[in-house]
Amino acid sequence: MHIHILGICGTFMGGLAALAREAGHRVTGCDANVYPPMSDQLRALGIELIEGYGADQLALRPDLFVVGNVVSRGNPLMEAVLEDGAAYTSGPQWLAEHVLQGRHVLAVAGTHGKTTTTSMLAWVLEHAGLQPGFLVGGVPQNFGISARLGRTAGTGPASPFVIEADEYDTAFFDKRSKFVHYRPRTAILNNLEFDHADIFADLAAIETQFHHLVRTVPASGRLVVNAREESLQRVLSRGCWSGVQRFGGRKEEPGMLRARGEPQAFDVLRGSLKIARVEWNLLGEHNQLNALATIAAAEHLGISAEQSAAALGAFENVRRRLELRGEAGGIKVYDDFAHHPTAIHTTINGLRRKVGLARILTAFEPRSNTMKLGTMKAQLPWSLEEADFSVCHSGGLGWDAAEVLASLGKQALVCDSIEATVAALVKVAKPGDHVLCMSNGGFGGIHDKLLAALAAQAHQAHQAHQA
Repeated sequence: MHIHILGICGTFMGGLAALAREAGHRVTGCDANVYPPMSDQLRALGIELIEGYGADQLALRPDLFVVGNVVSRGNPLMEAVLEDGAAYTSGPQWLAEHVLQGRHVLAVAGTHGKTTTTSMLAWVLEHAGLQPGFLVGGVPQNFGISARLGRTAGTGPASPFVIEADEYDTAFFDKRSKFVHYRPRTAILNNLEFDHADIFADLAAIETQFHHLVRTVPASGRLVVNAREESLQRVLSRGCWSGVQRFGGRKEEPGMLRARGEPQAFDVLRGSLKIARVEWNLLGEHNQLNALATIAAAEHLGISAEQSAAALGAFENVRRRLELRGEAGGIKVYDDFAHHPTAIHTTINGLRRKVGLARILTAFEPRSNTMKLGTMKAQLPWSLEEADFSVCHSGGLGWDAAEVLASLGKQALVCDSIEATVAALVKVAKPGDHVLCMSNGGFGGIHDKLLAALAAQAHQAHQAHQA
């Protein structure tokens, strides 16, 4: 089959393209911005990429156009496809029909932690010898790739498939959440807050989509549910037809998985009984909860808590999750994908637990559609409260970031360019500090620019001292 993918350079669609190519299909694709690293990864797989959405691509005559949710009406190529009557489908639908059908699907849903938990679960299954397929919205460092087909039914029983289950909409012609297409047998409901204000009116609208996901899990399936989340309890109260494994509650409860100890080293308890111990390099209580969810989901495939804990001890996390990008002048610079206020708060808290009283400086950009709309702006002071100093890059915002952050006083500064953001941090940073850069985009290459500026400052200081 020849498929032509519209929006191929997005994380999800790029992973889908890699899976299709691995399955033996001819794959071509287009995007408005064809640039590294995704473009290099796809071309290395033999996938032809076209810049832009020109209607002339109709002449490729693929068997099927696969449409990403970045595409809307008015797109020249999409208009040509509709006018021609050519066959088209969405990315999630194609994946469901050509990759997931007949496999034990483990779907990881939630406002936060999807990529990390999906990566953890895929690694635990790999460690147990199950050779899973997976599609992750990032690059798990244990694998070095974001998608893998796994063992298909043609060579014996198909291996399980682990997928990051996004609640964002499917396509311009299918406004359901992506995850309703995946038909999981095991579903992690990790947490649920309001997000994606560009497509959801309120939290209740997202809860409805999670309810639709719950409806697709068979009676022999398992829902792995965060016991701390009232929103998830409301979802289950609307109907639940599968087994439920709860995790993370603050009080002892029969059968529930809990953690005892610090996030870097903790016992896993079922009720009051210790069933495993996790010792690893990850930070933050959110990752402790991600681990509990992973252990509960893996148990559904017969993997013991002890096996999962051993695998997690060798887990290397995902790129851009508190990833140390370098050190210059005695100052460490980290990169993190956090962009929702809750994620920003938990990321800073995780680093705080590691560095103790050392100073934490942050640079962040409210880049997601939700943050650009200002829907969550009132939570930003709370999200930054454990940082010693924060710089907000305000480019492209339709609201006044300085006004929002005024309650933090001299702890916060707003800059309208990457250069000004770097300069502000360099002016304040001292040896022993930790600088945390947070964005769900490339942040204008701020990490390398910051490290270069800090190195230059340290060099100048050394020369001045020598003189």
